[in-house]
Amino acid sequence: MRHLVARSIASSGIRVFAFAMPLLLLLSFATLHAQDNGAKINGTVTDVQGKAVVDATVSVINSATIAAKTTRTDANGNYSVENLPAGNYTVEVNAIGFGKVSKSGIVLAAGQTQQLALSLTVSSVTQQVEVNAGIDSIASQAAPSGGFIEERSAQSLISNTYIENFTSPIADYGEIVQIVPGAFTISSDGVGLGQSKTYFRGFPDGDFDIDFDGIPFYDTNSPTHHSWAFFPAQWIGGVDFDRSPGSASTIGPTPFGGSIHLLSKPLTSEQDIRATVTYGTWNTKLYDAAFNSGSFGLFGSPAKSNLFIDWHRMTSDGYQTFNNNMRNGGSLLYQYQFSPRTVLTGFAGVIELDAYTYGLNPTRCQTLGLPTGATYTCTGANSTFIGSGINFMMTNNSDPNNWLDYQYNNYHVPTDFEYVGLKTEFGKGWYLEVKPYTYNYDNAELFSNAVPITETTTINGSKTYNGVNIAPCNVQVVKKGVSALPCGVDKYNSYRKYGETSTLSQTSQLGVFRAGLWYEWARTDRHQYPSDPLNKWADQALPNFAEQFWTGSYQPFAEFEFHPAKSLNVTAGAKYAAYSFDVLHHADNGKTVGNLCALGQTTGCPTTAEDTGTFSAWLPSLDLNYRIQPNWSIYAQGSTGSIVPPSNVYDFNHTPSAAVPHPGLLTPPKQQRSTTYQVGTVMKLQHFTLDADAYRVRFQNSYSSVIDPTTTETVNYLQPSSITQGVEFETTIVPTRGLSIYLNASAANAYYVGKVNAGTLTSPFNVKAPSGLWVAQTPADTEMQGVTYQGKGLDLGFFNKRVGEQHVDGGAYHNQANINPFNATNAFVNYTVRNHSIFDQTKIRLGADNLLNQHNMTALTLAGSSTSTVIPGTTLVDPFNQTTAIAGSDNPTFMSGRSFTLSVTFGFAPRER
Repeated sequence: MRHLVARSIASSGIRVFAFAMPLLLLLSFATLHAQDNGAKINGTVTDVQGKAVVDATVSVINSATIAAKTTRTDANGNYSVENLPAGNYTVEVNAIGFGKVSKSGIVLAAGQTQQLALSLTVSSVTQQVEVNAGIDSIASQAAPSGGFIEERSAQSLISNTYIENFTSPIADYGEIVQIVPGAFTISSDGVGLGQSKTYFRGFPDGDFDIDFDGIPFYDTNSPTHHSWAFFPAQWIGGVDFDRSPGSASTIGPTPFGGSIHLLSKPLTSEQDIRATVTYGTWNTKLYDAAFNSGSFGLFGSPAKSNLFIDWHRMTSDGYQTFNNNMRNGGSLLYQYQFSPRTVLTGFAGVIELDAYTYGLNPTRCQTLGLPTGATYTCTGANSTFIGSGINFMMTNNSDPNNWLDYQYNNYHVPTDFEYVGLKTEFGKGWYLEVKPYTYNYDNAELFSNAVPITETTTINGSKTYNGVNIAPCNVQVVKKGVSALPCGVDKYNSYRKYGETSTLSQTSQLGVFRAGLWYEWARTDRHQYPSDPLNKWADQALPNFAEQFWTGSYQPFAEFEFHPAKSLNVTAGAKYAAYSFDVLHHADNGKTVGNLCALGQTTGCPTTAEDTGTFSAWLPSLDLNYRIQPNWSIYAQGSTGSIVPPSNVYDFNHTPSAAVPHPGLLTPPKQQRSTTYQVGTVMKLQHFTLDADAYRVRFQNSYSSVIDPTTTETVNYLQPSSITQGVEFETTIVPTRGLSIYLNASAANAYYVGKVNAGTLTSPFNVKAPSGLWVAQTPADTEMQGVTYQGKGLDLGFFNKRVGEQHVDGGAYHNQANINPFNATNAFVNYTVRNHSIFDQTKIRLGADNLLNQHNMTALTLAGSSTSTVIPGTTLVDPFNQTTAIAGSDNPTFMSGRSFTLSVTFGFAPRER
């Protein structure tokens, strides 16, 4: 076994600290002997939406000598001015279409590096805007997450400093966004070591958007995401989590729940090389190499190009038994500046994943066993590996032939993501940005609980295997290595997407006009075949399902941000969200669509059936921001949203046979809608920031179906609506230089309301609804506490996330089980060389995830027997009268155990940097 319960994680941590401390002391000694008197100012310039302002002119003026140094912001809005003498400075920023921003009173000591982020406000060209010191405050610079003064809805900007210093090098974006109020992520195989799922405001993955550099990405069968198959932490330079539907210009399949905007790594003006080696618990290894070219020219041309390349390889045994995984990934980001007004950007990223036992769901019996007083039993299939432990350590049986054979569980996923972006300024405030893109997801999976058989005997009519009464795959075995029936699954899911985003905007004295379009087309091929893993994965003739489908998304939008008063911004707009489906079903074994026979037909049945459908909705939005003081604003928002329907709305949800003909094609369901209202405030004081909001969301939940007893047609209908409402806040306090305290919290009330409508069908669908019951997987509250210290090359961080009580439904809306509150505590110790030598920015990172080694249950799928009520006089079944008992076959999910990582990043930079 790769993982032994007796392995001491704590002793591993002590060895890691013992190895790290000499390196920390050595690098501290080297830093004390390095001398460099040149000071530096760097930072980012953004617009009122927090988006990067490209090609802005940044001037740093010495207040005593009036000498000035000037530079321009790059494609990510970043700038850097170096080799400044000690003294008092003023920074001025100018950009076409924006008012000039000036920040004075900046004092630089010899060799000091000052971070200065500036935001440009739309105004006339001649108007000057003085930036209050409270906006660019010490607290806002130290905040790991927070909003900005000009925001029109609840937003959390997660800083690159937080990502690089206070998250694991193995982390995916799900782990990064846990810091946001109301959000939490579940990862059962360890941070970044498997498919994690993020929940936010009671919305599961699939009810909110995720995009990369403004391009939405999601599955075609449902708008969900694969956290470890796209965009690892090595590619992420920052995250803007918009905790709202956004405005009309917020594109994507389902932004009503919020939008997680992932941002690529920033390009720098100087050449930089980084090599990182990471080792962690569960034999986790990460190797990463990153190259930033700085500005350079081609074939003697001016320095108009910039290039960033990253490659990494990650391997791990994982927390769960035999859930080994491997990931290779590489990305390339290139920028070319045709002129000061036109910039071309290209990105390409490729990932290849391999894992074992992916999708394995251990049962309550296998993980928890049969504790005293349990109301369930562990007999039959549930007795296999009983009480093996929460990380599914199957060591209760000494015979390896009775362990789960991971060789019969394979998961292989290559992905790629590419885009080309062109941004140009025409003059008089007109901008055009166009991004054509493509990406691919290709999942080939084989999974089974198969066990190689070396001996078969029969005792009293009951078959035994190696003396143990366990049937591999729960089927009869007729000879060594060959099962009589298929007991595995050959699964395939592949799609390729092509799309484009375009935005035309014009900034004037009146405000900002924006109009644009998001369009996307995709082709998907999916199937699942019953297969025999003990016989060279021989597939059955008929699948559980097999289908190809073509989908299209089309969202034109227009909005205008106008300024009726100096301190008031109002934005009104609308978008048209349209989706189209064309699904080709193949006949299957009855799991999905069956034999495709027409009514009364028993022979000569068609082998395929095609369905098409369209869904559309007009989605208006209105928001405002009022600046009470330069460092204090309030906002309000009302917005609507929809969601792209999952492909299974075209499943017939019927089990046909020769005796039960196919019920006919379905009627497409209505489009889901949502409405959100929220208000909030943002305050930025010198040593204190506060972002607070209150929200109310009414959402039409996902689809269900029933067979019409008269027409035998499958009818899809919207399940009961839900209302989620609550309050959130996040704050950063800086009591003294270098030390900061971060706090956030949320309190929510989420419950089902309204009636269910299944068209012409009568009771119970139009009269009965589970009003007042709590929405599953919605915690009553969440809290995060964080303390950081940053200074003299040290970055120390301690963060604790608590998730409150949740309810669980068992196929209906009756809250049959609860998930108790749980929390995860992480700690980080980093040291960075800052001696402006060739080894500048070399860093040692030591991190601990789940420091207290908690093993709480984080999710639960109930699998007990269900009963339901048949409506008298009909064949309709009341879907809201089901009862589900706690059972040994339930599938709980637990927190992965405590893990440590030690990471060393070697930096190689030009001298006198």
